[in-house]
Amino acid sequence: MRNDGEVAIVGAGLTGCLLACYLARRGQRVVLYERRPDPRTGSPERGRSINLALSERGLDALRRIGLEERVMADALPMRGRIIHPVAGEPAFQAYSHDGERAINSISRGALNNALLAAAEAAPGVRVRFEHRLTGLDARTGDLLFDTPGGELKATAAVVLGADGAGSVVRARLVADGYAEEAADHLDYGYKELAVPAVDGDFALDPGALHIWPRGTSMMIALPNPDRSFTCTMFWPTTGPGSFASLTGPRAVEEHFAAHYPDVVPLAPGLVDDYLHNPVGRLGTVRCTPWQAEGRVALVGDAAHAIVPFYGQGANCGFEDVVELDRCLAATGGDWAPALARYQRRRKANADAIAEMALANFVEMRDKVASPVFRFVKSVEHTLERALPGRYVSRYELVSFSTVPYAEVRDRVRRQQRLLAAGAAVALAGTAAVAVRLIGRKKR
Repeated sequence: MRNDGEVAIVGAGLTGCLLACYLARRGQRVVLYERRPDPRTGSPERGRSINLALSERGLDALRRIGLEERVMADALPMRGRIIHPVAGEPAFQAYSHDGERAINSISRGALNNALLAAAEAAPGVRVRFEHRLTGLDARTGDLLFDTPGGELKATAAVVLGADGAGSVVRARLVADGYAEEAADHLDYGYKELAVPAVDGDFALDPGALHIWPRGTSMMIALPNPDRSFTCTMFWPTTGPGSFASLTGPRAVEEHFAAHYPDVVPLAPGLVDDYLHNPVGRLGTVRCTPWQAEGRVALVGDAAHAIVPFYGQGANCGFEDVVELDRCLAATGGDWAPALARYQRRRKANADAIAEMALANFVEMRDKVASPVFRFVKSVEHTLERALPGRYVSRYELVSFSTVPYAEVRDRVRRQQRLLAAGAAVALAGTAAVAVRLIGRKKR
């Protein structure tokens, strides 16, 4: 199966649209199927924006096909995080040792619309909205869709599932015995609030990601081009201080006054947003294998949904697209070996970022406000300046490089072991000096 057959991409979200652009560049004929109506013609779903933090991996994927400048026109760079305590002044923490590198806040909807327009304009790409996949035969490439005009049958040489964490393509592969999946949902959910502009300006510093760490919960805020902020609460779903525990206006007001006092005057719609915006689920989805019959494969969240605490969901999906394109180049456009190669090269990396994203949740929620955490970060930045290229923090490697995630994880573990050994030697030396001094005083 080379590029003379038609490819069906199921899902016109971020990864699916970018994938269509990459395949079109290879001369591939593509049909992009989306279950929703055209997102550019309707109003966004309330409380479902979740701004993205676009970083180097995603930018690299866009840069390769000339889309970086178009997409970044509406992005806002964030060079660090600002920590908001319950009492006291907020504190800035730079992401990089030189304070210059930034991740970029961008609206998921705006990014999706830009990629969708690019896919639609690409030669050989057709987009079909309101086509909900209901059937798939991996052996033949036969597809069945529910559409406003009734049931529709289609056939494709290759079927690529880019239909998100709740992937129907993945569900069909699992149901037919081609794959196994495991979903690990957190006992946490997310809900959005809006902080509007004040007198036409940002109510908070737009050059940073804002975090309100509260131990068992947290809230973050990312800036928008209209000078508003989108705040996202990551709270337990049940128990004290959870979404389930706050059910009325007064309870919401009292909780925010006690735990997020600086947000209350900035969010006039706080109570309405809280009571009416939905609670989303958070979890990790693992699947193996990602491909079947040499003609069906999963890409992005459909293969490896992760929690959003490293800002790598979209970036990781975009990297999938780059890797699949590389594999097609390596196999001369032969899909069966390309899909097998793609899975081999990406699976370990997807598992690694899933692991690191969960760890970063604990860091953001529990540790960023700690003096010990701030000290460790200052030591890391000092080492990065003193040993350029030899010592690099995990955050820098994940957000500001394209080093494979699995290599990042392993490199950081080696660095931590060396640091621990160095600290032990230093402590032993200090202890020895102290013993000698004590001995002299006794004499």
